[in-house]
Amino acid sequence: MARNFDDMFNETLYGKRRRQDNTLIDNWIDEYLLEDSEEEDIDRSSIPIIRRWFNRDREAGHDRLFQDYFTDKSVYNADIFRRRFRMRRHVFLRIVDTLSNVYPHFQQRVDATRRRGLSPLQKCTTAIRMLAYSVAADAVDDYVHIGESTTIECLKKFVEGVISLFEDEYL
Repeated sequence: MARNFDDMFNETLYGKRRRQDNTLIDNWIDEYLLEDSEEEDIDRSSIPIIRRWFNRDREAGHDRLFQDYFTDKSVYNADIFRRRFRMRRHVFLRIVDTLSNVYPHFQQRVDATRRRGLSPLQKCTTAIRMLAYSVAADAVDDYVHIGESTTIECLKKFVEGVISLFEDEYL
């Protein structure tokens, strides 16, 4: 169905006017809300934040990671480990052991439902893989079964821990 010039012109004109009107209304609402929020100091800390929980099956993530790389009959040999983690297995295990002995963040804990938390292997694996491959936090989620925010937190703690513990010896 062919459209004539008048229909296209009106659609463009009214579409532009509608966007301008929407922008004006948005600006007015923003100004009104900002004025209102400055006048009334609302304590937003008491407003509960609703978080969705995902069953990531972190136990299976740890088991798969352990079977793939750290058993006697592991799926991937030492050469593949070195290529994927950019270090030898004994160096990786030394870092994991040192971090888990010094920092509580890298120790496996039990949560309120009596489920084991994330293992030190999972936490360090995500951090090292992010550093080795310069990938986003959600890219390592599928294999290790850790959420994006937890991965970012692990990366921060890992970097801080490695710098503080190994700075004099290696850095």
